[in-house]
Amino acid sequence: MQKLTLGTEGELPVRIAQAIRDAIVEGRLIVDQRLPSEQELAEQFGVSRPTVREALKRLAAQSLIRTQRGATGGAFVNRLSFEEAAPQQITTSTLLLSMNAVDFETACEARYALERACVPFAAARRKPDHLAAMRTEIFRQGQPGLSDEGFCASDVAFHRALVDAAGNPVLSYQLAGAVEAMQPLMNMITFPARSRARIVALHGAIADAIEAGAAGAAEVALAALADYTAALAEDVRRTRRERAAPSPTAAG
Repeated sequence: MQKLTLGTEGELPVRIAQAIRDAIVEGRLIVDQRLPSEQELAEQFGVSRPTVREALKRLAAQSLIRTQRGATGGAFVNRLSFEEAAPQQITTSTLLLSMNAVDFETACEARYALERACVPFAAARRKPDHLAAMRTEIFRQGQPGLSDEGFCASDVAFHRALVDAAGNPVLSYQLAGAVEAMQPLMNMITFPARSRARIVALHGAIADAIEAGAAGAAEVALAALADYTAALAEDVRRTRRERAAPSPTAAG
C-alpha cells in the first residue's frame, strides 16, 4: 500500500479503508494475514492513528478484517463468508427497490427469472433438510390462525429453502436480495387479494416436484405461481382505481 493523495479530513478514513479493501480484493493482502500496526499504517498514509482507527472500524463493519487482543493480536484479514455478506446484499436490494420506485412487474419478472435458474439444480441436489424446511413452511401456511405477517415470513422462508436446495452458495447469495427483499414487497402488495389455499397448493406442487427430482414440473408450478402473483397485483390495482374513481352521484 502506498501513500495516497487524500482529500478532506472527513474523506480520510473512507479513502484509507478503500485502499486496504482494494489490497484485499487484489490479493496483495491475503486471508489471515496480519495488517501493519495502527502506527505503521498512520506513517504509510501520512495520517493520525485515530484516522487509521476509524478506517479499520469501517473494514470491520464490512467483515473484511477482524481484531485480536494480546501480544500476538492486531488486525487480520478476515475470510468473508457468503452468509456474512448476505444481510448487506438484502439491505442494499431493499434500499434500491424502495428508493428507485421499481414497479411491481419489473420486480416480479426479475425475482422469478432468478429463482427459475435454481430449479434444475434444486431438483438434482436437494437434501432432506431442504425438503423438510419447505414442508414445514407449507404446513405453517395452512394454519388458520397464522397472521398476514406470519404468512409473508413463511412465504419468504419457503422460497429461501428452494433456492438453498440448489446447493450453490453463489446463487444463494445472489438470490438473497431477490427473495428476502423483493418477496416481502410483492407480498405487501398482493396479500389483500390472494388465496392462501391457492398459494399453499402451488408451494406443495413445487415441493413435490423437487422431491421427485422433476425439474420440469417444478418450473411449471413456479411459472403458475408467477402468473398468479402478477394477476393478483393487477386485481389490487383495479380495485384501487375503482375506489379512487368518483361515483356517478358525486360526479352529478
